[in-house]
Amino acid sequence: MFLSKKHIPRWIILLIDLGICASAFIFAYLLRFNFSIPDHELKPVAYTLPWVVLVRAVSFYLGKTYAAIVRFTSGKDAERIFLVVTIGSVVFAATSLVTHFFTPIGLFIIPFSIIIIDYVLTMFVMIGSRGLIKSIYMEQTNPTRAKRDVIIFGAGEAGVITKRTLDRDAGTKYRVSYFVDDDQNKSGKTLEGVKIYHADKLRELLETKDINQMVIAVQNISAARKQFVIDTCMDYNIRVLNVPPVDRWINGELSFRQIQKVKIEDLLERDPIRLDMVAIEKQIKGKTVLISGAAGSIGSEIARQASAFKPKKLILLDQAESPLYDLELEMKEKFSLENFEAVLGDVRNADRMENVFRTYNPEIIYHAAAYKHVPSIENNPSEAILVNIKGSKILADKAVEHGVSDFVFISTDKAVNPTNVMGASKRLAEMYIQGLSKRQGKTKFITTRFGNVLGSNGSVVLRFRKQIEQGGPVTVTDPEVSRYFMTIPEACQLVLEAGATGVGGEIYIFDMGKSMKIDDMAKKMIKLSKLELNKDIKLVYTGLRPGEKLKEELLANQENTRPTHNSKIMIAKVREYDWESITTEIDTLINMFAAQDNEVIVKKMKEIVPEFKSSNSVYEALD
Repeated sequence: MFLSKKHIPRWIILLIDLGICASAFIFAYLLRFNFSIPDHELKPVAYTLPWVVLVRAVSFYLGKTYAAIVRFTSGKDAERIFLVVTIGSVVFAATSLVTHFFTPIGLFIIPFSIIIIDYVLTMFVMIGSRGLIKSIYMEQTNPTRAKRDVIIFGAGEAGVITKRTLDRDAGTKYRVSYFVDDDQNKSGKTLEGVKIYHADKLRELLETKDINQMVIAVQNISAARKQFVIDTCMDYNIRVLNVPPVDRWINGELSFRQIQKVKIEDLLERDPIRLDMVAIEKQIKGKTVLISGAAGSIGSEIARQASAFKPKKLILLDQAESPLYDLELEMKEKFSLENFEAVLGDVRNADRMENVFRTYNPEIIYHAAAYKHVPSIENNPSEAILVNIKGSKILADKAVEHGVSDFVFISTDKAVNPTNVMGASKRLAEMYIQGLSKRQGKTKFITTRFGNVLGSNGSVVLRFRKQIEQGGPVTVTDPEVSRYFMTIPEACQLVLEAGATGVGGEIYIFDMGKSMKIDDMAKKMIKLSKLELNKDIKLVYTGLRPGEKLKEELLANQENTRPTHNSKIMIAKVREYDWESITTEIDTLINMFAAQDNEVIVKKMKEIVPEFKSSNSVYEALD
């Protein structure tokens, strides 16, 4: 190999640079006098050359131009050379002026024409030689013939930075061959030697060229446009990578390792939600906020987002010790928060909750603590009574008793015409909270419903991802099963918005977008992993689980919802219940826990919630 990977000592680099400077100075004289230097001009060179070398040596030493590794020369190194060489030439000019005005003969010790030519030559050779060495090294360590062609979607600043990142990383095997951009004005032009194509030509490029990967480098691309680009690439089995937002770059610079492969979450993204930030800040700022189930997926994200609105204190309540400890560390290390308390406690324990309320006096509560997995709760309905119903009742009662101003209950779309115990238990909690809201006027009770949350603990996405990593099979219950999905941040943003703008007693439902088949999601995740279905990995259908629906319902139509100020938030029109009668029924249900008779418990739930019709469950016999 022409260039060794060993580092050349810095003093050798310094000597080479000084040699370049001396040669450039002499060559400047030759150019100035057409390679025939007069004797009277040649004599001063004997004492000006040492002066030039001395000035350059001092400036290089102070500027550390010799300290960088030449084969990894960057723009920063070029800037340093430019600055140091410029300062040295300014010193030469000043010296020449001094000799002109303060010596009897009035000569310029170094003619200004020589200074200018020397400046240009020195700059060009020093920067050019480093660039040439870097290019030779990159070609040797990563030859062009071994590189794989890459398209960058986005010919803007982020696209240029992405190309440079791929070019300079010696460990990559990629060559940026094409830019693609939505801007028609850029079409046909070149950027850093690479031709720009309009996005209309994307499919043609993928069909006719040997493209290995696509990198999406547009910072503010719309969700719909991003999905189109990803879907198009997936049609041709092209791997898609994504450049993270600028605020996640390390020290303002993009590294190769930060360019990550596209995930299924990216395919389900929607355009950013416009929140009423003023209303949310007005509600949270300077207040003590309690979050139950704080260590869970939803609770922890609410904690992160609420912390941005400067609460007086965050009370992070959960009964899971290890996850709560992890959240505590995250809040300290990542968010540098000090105004929070991690409280270990169970919402089912009324005495413990009383102590929490007396100790911290919360003003706002986000109640996210719940059991949520349908199959588990279908087999253990008594536990659903204790956590989802009794726990919610205890927390809501304490909120009224201690004068809490706002109580936001996080429910689920499975509470709509429930077909399983979990959904019915959440519906019962909704009914109690609505009745309590009507009975008193101090605490504002808000209920929020949404569907499946991508990436939450136990979600189908995490399960599929694990199955793919293990080589399969990927298991889907039924090819026709479909679900609504949201990202965790999106769901929590809407929870904060609903809590800040509601007047009390409402059940809010969120715009979940289009329902997506779980079967399609699994196939897309397999494609995104660069695997071929039924060749590299199998897809197996296992049958519907107890209590599982084929399709979820959200009440998201004009007949049973009414709009709000936010197009993504609607208010459900549901039957309201008298607090005293629903309290009697729920107390009766809670008292059934002691008998541990699942059939009796579920039968009672069906009596209180007549729309609860079991699906694919042993409890269908009770209908």
